[in-house]
Amino acid sequence: MTGPRYTPLVESLPSTVPFVGPETQERARGRPFRARLGANESLFGPSPRAVAAMAAAAAEVSLYGDPEIHALRTALAAHHGVAPAQVTVGEGIDGLLGNLVRLLVDEGAPVVTSEGAYPTFAFHVAGFGGRLHKVPYQGDHEDPEALAAEARRVGARIVYFANPDNPMGSHHPAASVRALIEALPEGTLLALDEAYVELAPEGTAPEIDPEDPRVIRFRTFSKAYGMAGLRVGYAIGARDLIRAFDKVRNHFGVGRIAQAGALAALEDRAWLAHVQAEVQAARAEIGRIAEGCGLTPLPSATNFVTIDCGRDGAFARAVLTELVARDIFVRMPFVAPHDRCIRVSCGRAEELRAFAEALPLALAAAG
Repeated sequence: MTGPRYTPLVESLPSTVPFVGPETQERARGRPFRARLGANESLFGPSPRAVAAMAAAAAEVSLYGDPEIHALRTALAAHHGVAPAQVTVGEGIDGLLGNLVRLLVDEGAPVVTSEGAYPTFAFHVAGFGGRLHKVPYQGDHEDPEALAAEARRVGARIVYFANPDNPMGSHHPAASVRALIEALPEGTLLALDEAYVELAPEGTAPEIDPEDPRVIRFRTFSKAYGMAGLRVGYAIGARDLIRAFDKVRNHFGVGRIAQAGALAALEDRAWLAHVQAEVQAARAEIGRIAEGCGLTPLPSATNFVTIDCGRDGAFARAVLTELVARDIFVRMPFVAPHDRCIRVSCGRAEELRAFAEALPLALAAAG
């Protein structure tokens, strides 16, 4: 008796999860965290109107969701001034990135990203056999010029670029994104991840013709809209590319409750403005806490603040370990020199008070 016959590619890959969830850590520790400040979730919650819409939709959860996601796609198109045929909706940006890679990347295909950037994209590329080429950050920012140069050098199928960026929280102005698009070689597609753009300064998101075949842009309901547990993201791009997603996407992957909740969240502009104000205040408070301990908060265009611990990666990991020991869940960048930092999500007053209490103790214990 034999087991399933895996492909050689799958046989060659490790079984990994890009992120260790706080729940995993809580199970290992045997107790919950006091403050969940590591996953870049919105601790300010979703729109009450979205909660009500999802509760109403729950009564009809015996029915499949609309496989064309018509109402939400239509609303998103109107919101962005594009056609519904230029919008696709999927299971968060992660799911959409997986489908994009499936469409464009086969074994050996060159793909360009930044060293230390959001790891799920690289996870998908490896899973479909693509060949990753990474360029270093320029300081604490992704380097658009280096990304374009590497794309020209290797003939990349896709260039992945997040603006604003995770894990550093930095951002580039719209003009830099437009310059990157213009610098791409023929046949290269820019995957522009704008997960945090609703929290960024004005002038971060460029005007892009949705029919421009050089770029597809991704947005999500996980961050500013406070619906990370729902898994709803969307992409805007040229009609032909968006139509191609129908060849590979899970047509029932965005359920009935998720569609109703996302639609109501999109329509509640007042709640979005409330969250934006709360995030701005929390970023300032995290900065004050860090500076009060002699650390340097980096400028943030996201719902988290990356804090420079002032030494090397070993010290920052020790600080993180000591925070976890004091029931504060945070994360840190993976790659040097950014691993000198920890990354703290914006939270409510009670979570930030717990962080403020724990940080000086963690620093002292870390040595």
